[in-house]
Amino acid sequence: MSNYAHPEVLVSTDWVAVHANDANVIVVEVDVDTQAYDAGHIEGAVGWNWQTQLSDSVQRDIISPADLEKLMSSSGISNEDIVVLYGDNNNWFAAWAFWQLKIYGHKDVRMMDGGRKKWLAEGRPLSEAAAAIEVASYRAAEADESMRAYLPQVMDAMNAGSSAMVDVRSADEFTGKILAPPGLPETCQRGGHIPGAKNIGWAMACNEDGTFKSAEELKALYGGQQVTPDQPVITYCRIGERSSHSWFVLKYLLGYRDVRNYDGSWTEWGNLVGAPIEKGA
Repeated sequence: MSNYAHPEVLVSTDWVAVHANDANVIVVEVDVDTQAYDAGHIEGAVGWNWQTQLSDSVQRDIISPADLEKLMSSSGISNEDIVVLYGDNNNWFAAWAFWQLKIYGHKDVRMMDGGRKKWLAEGRPLSEAAAAIEVASYRAAEADESMRAYLPQVMDAMNAGSSAMVDVRSADEFTGKILAPPGLPETCQRGGHIPGAKNIGWAMACNEDGTFKSAEELKALYGGQQVTPDQPVITYCRIGERSSHSWFVLKYLLGYRDVRNYDGSWTEWGNLVGAPIEKGA
């Protein structure tokens, strides 16, 4: 696929149409709109709610290893299965699920290129029936922290100028004109961005049909902002989900060696006493 560094992490809608019911393939839908799955989904697909099943709202953290094991087991997923993720909004939250599954060591995770948008545009069938699930046994690996950035690491990287900082939010969020996209509750006290960050919107990596742009286009997109593979990269947004999409693009499609997703993102940084910010473009 388009000369990507790791083409094996993407599958086409045609591939899913043929293989969705294979014994070792589990298709999972993860949407921004948590009601979309109930309105119709790929037949046999499992639905995950990002708000209740992929996050710890008490600690404000990703899912714990124990809860991941419960989620995977109850979804009929074993460690050997191929997990194919897709969702609405150009696979926004599908990428967030992908990031978490790779943190906990699932070997074969893929995304359906184009997501729900492309599946619908092609007129492919949807089902409202709940997936028939045979409970499996799942064991999470120890978390791979190399995929995640925490506040102290981001502070050190900013002070040292040692990493490319990629703010994947909208231009209005980056400049400080608005604090959050309309209708989204997680917010902050201050608008702006981390000093030195480049604003490369997450959706710029996608074509109109929801598929990812070619490797050549993606290289030009990031390289044009001096975000190159010879340096560590930290992506961030507001709560860490949009930035996981850009993390996926940089790490798996372009093959950047050292990419971390700062999921504390702007709701942490923008609320932090004494943290420096910049406003404007």
